[in-house]
Amino acid sequence: MTSVCGVRSAAEVNPLSHRVGATVRCPAALLPVSMGDEPVGEGPGGEGPGGEGPGLLDEALQRWMTWDQNHWTRVQVESLVASGQFEDLRSRLCSRMSFGTAGLRAPMGAGFNRINDLTVIQSTQGLVSYLSRFMADVSSRGVVVGFDTRAQEESGCSSQRLAKLTAAVMLSRDVPVHLFSTFVPTPFVPYAVRKLGAAAGVMITASHNPKEDNGYKVYWCNGAQITPPHDKEILRSIEEQLEPWSASCWDEGLVERCSLRTDPLTKINSCYMDELASLCFHRDLNSSCPLKFVHSSFHGVGHVFVQQAFQIFGLAPPIPVPEQKDPDPNFPSVRCPNPEEGESVLELSLLLAERENARIVLATDPDADRLAVAEKSDGCGWKVFTGNELAALLGWWMFFNWKERHPDPADTKSIYMLATTVSSKILQAFAHVEGFHFEETLPGFKWIGNRMHELSKTGNTVIFAFEESIGFLCGSMVPEKDGVSSAAVVAEMAAYLHNKSLSLNQQLHNIYQTYGHHVSRTSYVVCNDPSTIQKIFSRIRNFDGEGSYPKSCGGVRIVHVRDVTTGYDSSRADLRSVLPVSSSGHMITFTLQNGVVATLRTSGTEPKIKYYTEFCAAPGKSGRVCCSDVSSLEEELSTVTAALLNDFLEPERNNLIRRFI
Repeated sequence: MTSVCGVRSAAEVNPLSHRVGATVRCPAALLPVSMGDEPVGEGPGGEGPGGEGPGLLDEALQRWMTWDQNHWTRVQVESLVASGQFEDLRSRLCSRMSFGTAGLRAPMGAGFNRINDLTVIQSTQGLVSYLSRFMADVSSRGVVVGFDTRAQEESGCSSQRLAKLTAAVMLSRDVPVHLFSTFVPTPFVPYAVRKLGAAAGVMITASHNPKEDNGYKVYWCNGAQITPPHDKEILRSIEEQLEPWSASCWDEGLVERCSLRTDPLTKINSCYMDELASLCFHRDLNSSCPLKFVHSSFHGVGHVFVQQAFQIFGLAPPIPVPEQKDPDPNFPSVRCPNPEEGESVLELSLLLAERENARIVLATDPDADRLAVAEKSDGCGWKVFTGNELAALLGWWMFFNWKERHPDPADTKSIYMLATTVSSKILQAFAHVEGFHFEETLPGFKWIGNRMHELSKTGNTVIFAFEESIGFLCGSMVPEKDGVSSAAVVAEMAAYLHNKSLSLNQQLHNIYQTYGHHVSRTSYVVCNDPSTIQKIFSRIRNFDGEGSYPKSCGGVRIVHVRDVTTGYDSSRADLRSVLPVSSSGHMITFTLQNGVVATLRTSGTEPKIKYYTEFCAAPGKSGRVCCSDVSSLEEELSTVTAALLNDFLEPERNNLIRRFI
C-alpha cells in the first residue's frame, strides 16, 4: 500500500540507523554470556517480551536495540548493559505497560514498560489496527491527538514529540489526524473527538504525576476514555505488531508535510469557550464582583485557558502565580505537581493571595483536568477544600441553578448526578431530598464518561459528576473531568455567595445542615513493590481464616464487605457486586455498624494504596447538627481510619511510605 503521506525507508530518515525489521544482533561487547542463563519473569498480564525461560532477556534486549531509533534511549540501554545492571534491564525490557484508570502511564525512558518513542509507536500501531477492524470509516473520521508540556532531556522524550510520532504512525496508514499545534488541557481532546466526530482521541499526558512520568490516554468515539473490552483488545492488538511498520513512524516531520494532518486548535478553542457560556448563570453579578482570585497552573497548560474562561464569564481575570504561570516540565517550585496535596503545595499561591488581598485561590494541575480551591478564613489562615467538600458545593450550585430554570418538579426525573464509589455520598443525599437520580461508578472518570453517554441515549442529562481526587465536571459538554470550566464555575459561585454575604465555607455548612453532615478522610501510602501489595490484599481476604474478611475495624463491627476485584458483595442476596468486576487492581469496601463506609484500593496511575472513609449523618431536628455532634463524628471517623491504616495495611511491617503532609 502506498501512503498519500509518503512512507519512507529507514535510510531516508537516518542512513546510519538499524534497518527496521532487520535481524540485527546487539554488539557482542554489550551481551555478557551470563545474561541468557537467568530466568526472566513475565510482565503484567503476560504481555510483551517476558515469560519464564533462559535467554529471554537477551531476546528482549536484541529487540530493543533492533527497533529503537531514539539515540538517547539506546544509549540508556547500552549504559545499563555495560555497567551490568541486569535487574534494571529486566524491569525495563521484560514486561509491558497496561491500561489503568487513566490509560498507559509510566516513567519516561528506555524499556518496553516505560513511555518512550518506541512504546508510543507500538501503542499507536495497536490502536490504529484495532480502530481499522472496529470502524469502517476511521479513514474519513480521523483521530484527535493532543499533548501537555512534559519533557525529559535524558531520554529525548517530550509530550510534543510523542504526539507527533503518534500522528506519524496514523498518517503512515492514511488515517487523518487532528493534531493540536500546541499544548492543550486534557479535556480539549475528548471535547474535540465529539465536536469533530472523530473515531478516537489520544492525549499525551501524565496529569499530576511526578516529572519523570508521562502517559498515553485513549478516548473512544463517544469522547469517553476507553473501558473493557476495548482496552484489553487494544493491548492485544499492540502485542500483535510490536515491530515498527516503517521508518515513517519515526518521522515527526511528517505532520508538517502530510495533507491528512489538520490543526483543530482555533476551532476547538472557540467552540469550547462558546459552549462554556452555558455554565454561566449570573453574568450580571460577575462583572461587578469585588472578589479577587489567584490562579496557579502548576507549571502546566492551564494559565491561558483559565484566563479565557474567566473572560467568558465576565469575571476579572485571576491573578496568576508568576513562578508557576509558564510551562516548565521540571515543576521547579513544587515538590510534586499535584494540587490535591493541599496547603503544602499551594504555598506560593497562598502567599500571593495574602499580598493581593485575594480571598479565593484556584489551582489547576499540569494538564488542567483537576481543580483545587482554597478560601481565606474569616479568622486567620486558609480553608483548603477537599474534593468531597468542593463537590458538595458544586453539586448544590448546579442543581440550584438548574432548578431556577426548570421549576416543574417533574423535570427532575430526567437529570442525574454521578460520582465514583470511593467519593462522598453527599450527592446521594441531595438526590433523596430533591428527587433527581444519583448513580455510582467504579473509580476513574472513564466510567463516569461512558455512563454519561449511555444516559444521554435515553434522553437523560448529567448536570454534575465528580471523583474525590478533585476531578469535577459541571454540565455535560465534555465526558471528562475539567479543571478549566470548574475554575470559572467556582469563581461565579463564590461571587454569587459573596453578594449574599456568604463564604464558600459558610455555604458548605448550610448544605450539611440541609442534607446531613458528611465527614470524610482520604489519604494514601506509597508501595513500590507489587508483591507487597498482593500480600497485603491477600491477607485482608483471609484475615480471619481462609476466605474470611475482617469482622471489625477500630472496635466497630463490619456488617458488609464488597470486593470489586473478586465480584463479591455480602450485602446482596446473590453475593455478587453490582459494580463491574475489575481485576486490574484491588478494591475492597467495608460498611461498619456505626454507618462508616471505608474503602481500600490500589491506584491506577501511581504506586499507591489509597484509603477512604466517610461518616454520613442524617440531619438532626429541624435539619440542624450541633458542633459537638460534628466533633463526635470526626473523632469516631478518625478512630476507624487509623485502624484501617494500621491494622489492615500495617505500614511499618510492610515498609509502606506514609503520605507526607
